[in-house]
Amino acid sequence: MQKKVQIISSNETFMVKGLMMKLKSAGIESIFTSDKVEDIKTQEMNAELFVYYLDEIVPKTLIYLKDLCLESHRLVIIIGNPVEYEEAIKYLPESHVHAFFERPLQMDDFIENVTKFFSDEFVEHSKKSILIVDDDVSYMRMIRDWLRDDYRVSMANSGIQAITWLAKNKADLILLDYEMPVTPGPKVLEMFKSDMSIKDIPVMFLTSKGDKASIVRVLALKPTDYILKTIDRQSLHIKIDNYFMMNGI
Repeated sequence: MQKKVQIISSNETFMVKGLMMKLKSAGIESIFTSDKVEDIKTQEMNAELFVYYLDEIVPKTLIYLKDLCLESHRLVIIIGNPVEYEEAIKYLPESHVHAFFERPLQMDDFIENVTKFFSDEFVEHSKKSILIVDDDVSYMRMIRDWLRDDYRVSMANSGIQAITWLAKNKADLILLDYEMPVTPGPKVLEMFKSDMSIKDIPVMFLTSKGDKASIVRVLALKPTDYILKTIDRQSLHIKIDNYFMMNGI
């Protein structure tokens, strides 16, 4: 796994350059971008971890990082003072924050934390990757929380967002909501099948309708399988664990 950090700040200050030098000495590559969203976009796929050195609160940037972390299962380290941190997490939830370091920065503690992150992330990358596609974000988060100890779980709240994510990331299994309001699951599956780069990724439909007629309609689309949304945590684990074991994926 590539060890690469994207450092974000309003300016490439002496402290930021010091961070980059320390990371390099620890065998971790880093790149600097300003806190403008358009600059972050140019490098966002080249890093496994974001470090945001706060010297001002930019809501647009924090919201963008929130969406990016949600889509790509990445995290942010924030460096700042406690007041700045409390303001930042109004836009970037703490669930996306790997760690907070207060200024003045204790450099050795920071480097130790980043080094451990990549050690843990190596283990994380050996896990199978599951993408959940559902317009119900609270439901997705519940499923993610159920599975995240054993799988790398990412989320997309629409078919378009899923295709965008899949263009840059790998999934071993997709859990796709059958009844999404804007672009329903069958149409999204059709979009997947028409894309040569993702057409072979196995898809399990998530459906809230368990009657025979509904299940027949779901299975007619030839998904890998289907999962009723009323499933409990243990049963979901068993179903997905068995799928990977039976298919040797």
